[in-house]
Amino acid sequence: MKRPLLIFITLAFGLSWAAVLPIWFGGKLGSPLLMGLATLMMFTPTAGVLGVWAVSRTPFKEWARQTGLTLGERKGRTGAMMLAAWLGTPFLIFLAIGVSAAAGLVSLDLGKLSLLRTTLEARGTELPADLGSVAVLQIAVGILIGPLLNAIPTLGEEWGWRGWLLPRLVSANGVFAGLLLSGAIWGVWHAPLTLLGYNYPRLGSWAALFFIGFCVLAGVLIGWLRLRTGSVWPAVVAHGSLNAVAPAAMLLGDAAAPPNEVLVGVTGLVGWVLLALACAALLRFSPVRPPQPAPLAD
Repeated sequence: MKRPLLIFITLAFGLSWAAVLPIWFGGKLGSPLLMGLATLMMFTPTAGVLGVWAVSRTPFKEWARQTGLTLGERKGRTGAMMLAAWLGTPFLIFLAIGVSAAAGLVSLDLGKLSLLRTTLEARGTELPADLGSVAVLQIAVGILIGPLLNAIPTLGEEWGWRGWLLPRLVSANGVFAGLLLSGAIWGVWHAPLTLLGYNYPRLGSWAALFFIGFCVLAGVLIGWLRLRTGSVWPAVVAHGSLNAVAPAAMLLGDAAAPPNEVLVGVTGLVGWVLLALACAALLRFSPVRPPQPAPLAD
């Protein structure tokens, strides 16, 4: 294995386990430390990038260009792709919910919002008189400013996965294989949380394997943004929007028949189909090429 890749993988994976290990010994997914440590874990790919940079002796300005911290060669295109990610990600999320409902896989409760009510009560939150306004506000905030609120932690991931790793995998393996491999590595990296059932609680530890499938498909889509623009920022926007909007969308379900997260929503099998179609369309009608330079041995 090439030395830079070994350094990156060791730091990103080793530190991710170190970051969340306390919840394995105290409460697991019920630990009050979960969200804080999960956020800390998101910065471990950046630690990997910095570790590689420390031994590369590359001037930071050039390193920033190579790893996508700039806006790429065509700033207008990058800006357009950021806007597309900002609006397109919520569109895919709600399309997945709509298709899930149309297929009879989930019952929505848009009138009483019983699942949102039950979730807020479980958190000990005082319920407002108009729960509908809370739902609309939550979704609006997620769509409009979610990518901004999540920008720093999602950059912590994206600078590693799409900024540094993806171009090198694409250079060594080709665009399609590089995108798939990058997404698979991204999915495996989540194991400290997904082995506890994170995102798919009904699967238990099998959630770690199932989530890899989602990460491969979402990784192709997010990776395409990086390769298309030469910049990591559209990927940061897409990832931030995903984290902000997807959980809120699932709360539109019925508490009497909670959504099966394995089947419905953007992270379920319905979402997989939509993501696969989107990826196929983008790669077919708007192909990308690897940024340069991007060798594994740089």
